[in-house]
Amino acid sequence: MEDILKIFTGIFWFAFTLYLAYKIYRSIRIVSAQECIIVERLGRYNRTLHAGFHLLVPFIDEDSYYHTLKEQAIDVPPQTCITKDNVKVEMDGILYLRVLDPQKASYGIDDYQFAVTQLVQTTMRAIIGTMDMDTTFETREVINSKILEVLDQAGEPWGVRVNRYEIVNITPPKSVIEAMEREKKAQISKKAQISLSEGDRDSRINRSLGVKEEAINKSEGEKQKRINEAEGAAKEIESITTATAKGISLLATSIQNQGGKEAAQFRIAQRFIKEVEKLGKEGTNLVLPLDLSNFSSVMKSVLGKESKL
Repeated sequence: MEDILKIFTGIFWFAFTLYLAYKIYRSIRIVSAQECIIVERLGRYNRTLHAGFHLLVPFIDEDSYYHTLKEQAIDVPPQTCITKDNVKVEMDGILYLRVLDPQKASYGIDDYQFAVTQLVQTTMRAIIGTMDMDTTFETREVINSKILEVLDQAGEPWGVRVNRYEIVNITPPKSVIEAMEREKKAQISKKAQISLSEGDRDSRINRSLGVKEEAINKSEGEKQKRINEAEGAAKEIESITTATAKGISLLATSIQNQGGKEAAQFRIAQRFIKEVEKLGKEGTNLVLPLDLSNFSSVMKSVLGKESKL
């Protein structure tokens, strides 16, 4: 009997030693960066342990809550919302929050992540209920900002701060999606037809303007051509007239000089002979009122009776 008692006694002290070693081991805490531990002493809040080495009082202190101080991304499950025009849309999102006060996050609410998620869903349903379906696609930023405003007010007693919320998907019913696709196709087709008609109109206008400018350019060119030709003819006539007048003036002056009259008669005779030579070609019949065999008479006829040639 004594042997059995010794065995039970040994087992008890062995178990007690293991339990004491475990409690001593549990009294040593090494906290990592961006983490914290809430310590309770005899069931009441005692202190918050941050990064570093810490010792707890065995059997008196207890590490009750662990928190991360990093920013957390929490997925908000999809939920069905009814818009103002009675269309059911399925929406989901993601929110980003950070624990600012570990004590409030431990004692202010049981599970702050669950609470924030539920608050996001109820707030989203309330906001979507005031909007038409088309508006929900266009005002995502407005919805996000309104939800974030509500979460900021609600998260302060919980010791957390929601930095931002983003809507991931907005999924309307299949029938609505098909109707939206048909409407989009109709709008695209309408824009294409308008673009084609405007392009054809612009093309016709450009062609008519081109024809108009071409006709104007041609008429201006023809007008300038005629002006240039008229000016050229006028200048030619003016030059010929000026040259003729000068020639006559010089001839008159030369004739008045001594021997000028005889020189003029001689020049006329030479000119006459050259013209006769041009007419006297082979195969040409000439009828002249002069006797060319009598050269003296011809010269007298050309130069006058006073010629001595």
